[in-house]
Amino acid sequence: MNLADFDTLSKVLRSEGFNLKKSLGQNFLIDPSVCPEMAASACDKNTGALEIGPGAGVLTRELCGAAKKVVAVELDERLRPVLKKTLSDKNNVEVIFGDAMKLDLGALIKEKFSDCERVAVCANLPYYITSPIIMHLLESRLPIDNITVMVQKEAAERLCAEVGSREAGAVTVAVSYYALAEILFGVGRESFMPPPKVDSAVIRLTLREEPAVKVKDEAAFFRFVKASFAQRRKTLVNTVSASMGISKELLREALSELSLPETARSENLSMGELAFISNYITK
Repeated sequence: MNLADFDTLSKVLRSEGFNLKKSLGQNFLIDPSVCPEMAASACDKNTGALEIGPGAGVLTRELCGAAKKVVAVELDERLRPVLKKTLSDKNNVEVIFGDAMKLDLGALIKEKFSDCERVAVCANLPYYITSPIIMHLLESRLPIDNITVMVQKEAAERLCAEVGSREAGAVTVAVSYYALAEILFGVGRESFMPPPKVDSAVIRLTLREEPAVKVKDEAAFFRFVKASFAQRRKTLVNTVSASMGISKELLREALSELSLPETARSENLSMGELAFISNYITK
């Protein structure tokens, strides 16, 4: 079954009385070259693939061919009959209906992929939930090798930016703390049904064995990072002092220890410098 063919996919959806929901960010991928490349980038025959949001099963079918086993988590119960039809000829896939943000993914991975050498997450994420899903996966410290996902192009550039560049933000720092991020390839809007208003890109986050920097208190570090990027046009001293109630003098001392001017902005600082300042002001 060629689900990358527009007419075939439309016929399957119509046969099950399925209508797209804008609220769930449902845009089905119909470019025949994208999913095979995503699947090959994420896993091999020794990998257990966890897919979030399989939709009609376009990427799922490719993962079944590339991975040892596939578990797909789908929120929309209306897709149950659709996926039953589109995956009927695949014997190494299981679909679980539920909210990936609420499921115990650690327990799921332990139960379903015990016979796999490694586990990878591969998904075409709805734009509205891209960052929450990615951060949930990273913060949960799941036993996974990589996260290969398709996201909005702008989000991809932000998530994969170099910390210390103008494109970087708080989410860039958070992702870089846990993983090495890279953009694999771009995907035009015409690759979807219906076509969204923006282009996309596939990114891969390869999880680090240890965080990129050592901090005294992770929660305090991420609060500091969030505060640092809250008002990008202001200096770090003014922004963090106003957001966290930290004395400006203490922040100036930390910057001085790094030989940085008190006019420094968060977007100009490296991971190491951000970690140092966080440690310096954390009691």
